[in-house]
Amino acid sequence: MTDTRIYNVLFICSGNSARSLIAEAIMNNLSINRGRFRAFSAGSRPRGEVHPYTRDLLAATGHSVKELRSKSWDEFAQPGAPVMDFVFTVCDEAAGETCPVWPGHPMTAHWSMPDPVTATGTEAERRYAFAEAYRHLSNRIGIFINLPVHSIADLTLQEQLDDIGQPAVGSAAARPMSGAA
Repeated sequence: MTDTRIYNVLFICSGNSARSLIAEAIMNNLSINRGRFRAFSAGSRPRGEVHPYTRDLLAATGHSVKELRSKSWDEFAQPGAPVMDFVFTVCDEAAGETCPVWPGHPMTAHWSMPDPVTATGTEAERRYAFAEAYRHLSNRIGIFINLPVHSIADLTLQEQLDDIGQPAVGSAAARPMSGAA
């Protein structure tokens, strides 16, 4: 039997100007052909704007940027908001905060990702930090969307979600970026 359900996924970081927006764009782009997921993003303390390097990177990699906006996670805890099936934090700061109560009690996982906004150095080095965040998020999301989420027991699925967020030993995701706190 084919699962035709569309799962809602929320990516959260503190500022919602880079990582969570990148994840939203990647998942929505990868899910177009599969039609299984719809991604959203939000911040605990949104900056109110999409970082220019985020917009540039996503446009250069073929993602639509016209709908991207920095928004609060409160939007998704309100009546009438899409009910989330999965909520992933992509920054350590947001993971440590008290999240709103999400309608539907979604599965959650923490996929730690250094903040490219805090990267220092030349413009090329700072843009490289955004490209690295994109690469790591793309890998994680690619693994996630290929899981048979409709047929895995919840405990096993939770273990898989947690494992996806673990950086590979020796990978750039396991090391903080220059200037990252």
